[in-house]
Amino acid sequence: MNPVGAIIIFLLVWWCVFFTMLPTGVKGRWESADDGVMGADPGAPSDPKLKQKFLRTTAIAVAVSAVIVAVVASGVIGFRE
Repeated sequence: MNPVGAIIIFLLVWWCVFFTMLPTGVKGRWESADDGVMGADPGAPSDPKLKQKFLRTTAIAVAVSAVIVAVVASGVIGFRE
């Protein structure tokens, strides 16, 4: 497998994991004691913790991508047949 293919696999895995991580641990403004910004949508997250989710997503995506690249590079799954 060439490096471009590995990068594409990493990016696809990263975005899939990121979209599954986004709703975890989110509290809406209506659920928190401090409403924050006046006029904000009550369903908007009060603290989305994006930096933490970004780091967790990157760690998970590196591990999953490494497994996928290793399986493809070993020839267990052949895409050229």
